[in-house]
Amino acid sequence: MMKKYAAAAAAAAMLMFVHAVIAPASGAEKRKSSKKDVLPGVEVLVKRGFPGLKGRNVGLVTNPSGVDRQLRSTIDILFNAPDVNLVALYGPEHGVRGDVYAGGKVSDHVDEATGLPVYSLYGATRKPTPEMLEGIDVMVYDIQDVGARSYTFISTLGLVMEACAELGIEVVVLDRPNPLGGEKIEGSCVEDGYFSFVSQYRIPYVYGLTVGELALLINEKGLNCGQLGNQAPARCSLTVIPMEGWKRSMRYEDTGLPWVLPSPNIPYPTSSAYYCAAGICGELYGFLNIGVGYTLPFQVFAEEWIDAERLKECLDSMRLPGVAFRTVYFKPFSGRSAGRLLQGVQYFFTDYDSARITEVQFRVMEAIAMLYPDHKPFEAASGIGLFDKVCGSSEVREIFSQSYRFEDIRDFWRKDEEDFRRLSSKFHLYK
Repeated sequence: MMKKYAAAAAAAAMLMFVHAVIAPASGAEKRKSSKKDVLPGVEVLVKRGFPGLKGRNVGLVTNPSGVDRQLRSTIDILFNAPDVNLVALYGPEHGVRGDVYAGGKVSDHVDEATGLPVYSLYGATRKPTPEMLEGIDVMVYDIQDVGARSYTFISTLGLVMEACAELGIEVVVLDRPNPLGGEKIEGSCVEDGYFSFVSQYRIPYVYGLTVGELALLINEKGLNCGQLGNQAPARCSLTVIPMEGWKRSMRYEDTGLPWVLPSPNIPYPTSSAYYCAAGICGELYGFLNIGVGYTLPFQVFAEEWIDAERLKECLDSMRLPGVAFRTVYFKPFSGRSAGRLLQGVQYFFTDYDSARITEVQFRVMEAIAMLYPDHKPFEAASGIGLFDKVCGSSEVREIFSQSYRFEDIRDFWRKDEEDFRRLSSKFHLYK
């Protein structure tokens, strides 16, 4: 009875986070697939009868995005599975139930729905301690990724794998779609001296892998992210439960799966691409409002001192492939600009395949420096250290700030993409 009640309570909580996915764009001809055939890893696990979990003590790293197509939480699926002994939960940023806002402290506590202990992996402890893992035979990971290097859930994954490798605990990753698709790769790899929780692996900013494929890559090439590819790896015993029906050409809208926001400012499947296009710029606190605190997170570039028409005209003249701009005027609900009228541009991906999504923000920064010399990005904001960490190097800032022309950093930003495309293809689970 307790398990049935827990499952019902958790399912009700999940409904608060869900957003129905709209039909794919008409131009996505090559992405055609029978949507009902796309199964996330958790459903494949159930379909196969919970291989590797029966009769064992199981830990689970998850958050509200860990659900099946009926919005049943992976927590409740494992908690109610016959002969599967789920004994502990592990919360990344935002917590296992998604009740902690961005950057907020995630504390150890007891999950009310199941009575299970929940250990925080965001805060003072980011790598599970031996005490946290005591009694665990196998650790399961099930979180929806966004496909960007700076998103901390994949950093948590690597630290969990590392801790489990040290203690001989098996790891099972339940795979999910990369909402950016499996073909787009953008950005330079992290340079020595700039590895951090927001740049934990020597991979491009947009890496074109599912979370399961990424797990295979870092496990093969080395869990010490700063030495990825440069030393003998310390491997964990890793199993990836793959999806069924997913193709590399698919974006999330093409899967037919419900989207449960993995964090508060990623409300829709398309938000992942916008996060990549504006999130780096957003680390420069006080420079531009990028829509966080309003209804368009990561979809706008605006400030009080901007002339929306001038900025749009300047950006239009750059003729960015697959990107279109419109003027926008709004008052944020929260944050440093709450209640003040801002103006600027909202942008759209009119041809996602041809768009260089991460480069949108650099082009906007170039336009701002050109139109408003008194508001140059690195002279008008704080957060430069975090900007460098997210970029994976200080060279982007150092070169760019000399003249604020994207052309000056283009080769550096793109230098590792083809090498990584060749390397990562060896770990593809899908065509």
